[in-house]
Amino acid sequence: MKAVFVTGGKQYTASEGDVLFIEKLEATAEETVVFDQVLLVGEGADAKFGAPVVDGAKVEAKVIKNGKGKKLNIITYKPKKGSVRRMGHRQPYTKVEITKIVG
Repeated sequence: MKAVFVTGGKQYTASEGDVLFIEKLEATAEETVVFDQVLLVGEGADAKFGAPVVDGAKVEAKVIKNGKGKKLNIITYKPKKGSVRRMGHRQPYTKVEITKIVG
């Protein structure tokens, strides 16, 4: 069974056993989280679509770890001025494993 759910302002497609990197959650490792904004549950002719969410559907996941992604180097400059500014950014994430899809 597949599901499309929303967390952190983004939509994710998942099935049971998948490991996803999602926007950072306030949860510690080995903790269980529940996503209840489910937009679609099922596959093929058995799929249920929400308007906007499917009633009673939820996706349960186990938090594996919290971390930061690879560093992005950002360079801004002003032409003909000799001005260069270098910045870096590491996006925080939460790694989760989908354990159960209800709906």
